[in-house]
Amino acid sequence: MRKSHCYAFQARAVAIDDVGVRTLALSHRIQDGIRQQVVQYLDGPSVSIERRSPVGRLAWTEQNSSGEFPSPAKWARHLEQLYTIELEENARVAGRDAVKLDFEPLDQWRFAHEWWIDRDTGLLLKQVLNDRHGRVIETFQITQLQSPEKYTGTIRANTPQVALATPWFATWLPEGFVAQPFTALGDASHQRVYSDGLATLSIFVEPLESEGTTALQAGVQQLGVSAVAVEHYTTEQARWQLVAIGELPVDTLQRIVSLITFEQGDVEEADDVAR
Repeated sequence: MRKSHCYAFQARAVAIDDVGVRTLALSHRIQDGIRQQVVQYLDGPSVSIERRSPVGRLAWTEQNSSGEFPSPAKWARHLEQLYTIELEENARVAGRDAVKLDFEPLDQWRFAHEWWIDRDTGLLLKQVLNDRHGRVIETFQITQLQSPEKYTGTIRANTPQVALATPWFATWLPEGFVAQPFTALGDASHQRVYSDGLATLSIFVEPLESEGTTALQAGVQQLGVSAVAVEHYTTEQARWQLVAIGELPVDTLQRIVSLITFEQGDVEEADDVAR
């Protein structure tokens, strides 16, 4: 990613989904090569979400990148295998000139995306997510962008490695979903993150008897832009909870969790560790 695509800015935005309309304050700061992204909800209870990451790291890492710096060109080539992409030059959002990108999936396992990109900075001004019938699931739009400042410092090229050793594995994922680096919230063998370059999928597989594991009701549910599918799986040694969460149709997530399987020897070893 080029340095010219890294900006510090303040913004106001709205998010519209089946929950309602929410007003957001966005803050994007950069210091010593680290991005600090803060989203503050201005409606209802005061809630803030903060995320930190190195400047220049793409939201998607290609398979077998071996720690190489991610390339926007490779990201685009990857998406071309999964979506029909159309470009509209003369768009406008929040008083700013923009280009519009339409991503129409080539299969039934993912949603369609519409992006409006600021022509001057490359920042995402608006995003619409549509289901396979063309219904809008969520709209996110910046309504005011305050004086973005270009970052001219250094960029860290290191990319965290993807840990792949698990007692379980997903035998089916939609084409193009690649394992991504992530920071585990506990035992790393219980979680994996995947992305096709637009949509993100998280899978959690945990023994129900483990401390801190909350038993969820099996089934599927659409939660605005994201959905969740839960199944319970029993081996001779333990009962497992399988959870898939992502920006995908519920039947896609349901198929993913239904096809998760275990290596029996690894299951026995993992159960011994859990005890």
